[in-house]
Amino acid sequence: MIVSLLGVIFTFGIVIFIHEFGHFILCKIIGVSVEEFSFGFGKPIFQRKRNKTLYSIRLIPLGGFVKPKGEDINEYKGEEDEYFSKRWYQRIFIVLAGPVMNYVLSFFIFFGVIYFVGKPQPSSSTEIGEVISNYPAANAGIREGDKIVSINSVKVNSWKEMTKHIYPKIGKEIKIEYERDGRIFSVSLTTVKDPTYDRGVIGIVPKTDYEKVGLIKAIGYSCYQLWYWTKMTIQTLLKSIYRMEKPDVAGPIGIISIVSKAAHSEFSDFLYLVGLISVAVGFFNLLPLPLLDGGHFVLYLFEGILRKKITPTVIKYVNSTGIVILVSILIFATYNDVMRIYNSKKHQDNIQTQKAR
Repeated sequence: MIVSLLGVIFTFGIVIFIHEFGHFILCKIIGVSVEEFSFGFGKPIFQRKRNKTLYSIRLIPLGGFVKPKGEDINEYKGEEDEYFSKRWYQRIFIVLAGPVMNYVLSFFIFFGVIYFVGKPQPSSSTEIGEVISNYPAANAGIREGDKIVSINSVKVNSWKEMTKHIYPKIGKEIKIEYERDGRIFSVSLTTVKDPTYDRGVIGIVPKTDYEKVGLIKAIGYSCYQLWYWTKMTIQTLLKSIYRMEKPDVAGPIGIISIVSKAAHSEFSDFLYLVGLISVAVGFFNLLPLPLLDGGHFVLYLFEGILRKKITPTVIKYVNSTGIVILVSILIFATYNDVMRIYNSKKHQDNIQTQKAR
């Protein structure tokens, strides 16, 4: 419990704090006074003012915030060091600095893991490294560490061999034999369609092996990871929109659950997950939605194109729309999380009932 809690605090704390630190640094560079820069939320437990900025540490260590002077257009007085006194493109630099810092954090995390531990790559063995909840394998009782022995009575000796018997069978029943603690178990389950690719899956991930690489390759592969996970996210979103399918979005409950589980795994695996979450936070904030950094970017870009200062009325309506959109996304994601937990528990109860019979 304590390890899980520390893992969640560390993950949310560093990912959100580094995002706000990006905004803070650009404010300082461009000449916007920062009224407060805080680590954490809630009641202040430490405060110190320096160069017109109040630095604080607050009770809830799950991120932080930065408060530029004159950020609220209704309080804007026209002073030189206020946020809305800066040109539209300078404000764009400030809002983009947050997501950029998330990508920078991810790069250094990926580089640290790759250079000091090794380049992660799927193991060729049939040992399962992770079982995805609410997928056929998890619902059938297969666990991390189990080793697949055969599929449909055909022995498999590598992960590649195993996938040849699973990928083509979309929505079809297969029989799997797996080894656990020296004993052989057998289970029949039905594959589901991969949400990204046209293939059948059961929700298992291979064990991760690490290959030692040099400095240049570590830098190159770290950059590739940033590109790969961003591209994957965009492709998944576009396919969901094109096919009019419900996106498989994880909310706070789902993310906390994933982080809690990862906190008990290898430290390098946990750090890698933090890097992935940082990429996700950076990408999400770049989306052109009101209240997000991407939404501010679009607003300021139109200000530059139209050569007309944003009015409080425009910001009022944009922010109101943004609140509705973001709350809707939060509710939808939380609903997905709850349904995953409910369906998984329901299936496990059914399995226990069948065993009792």
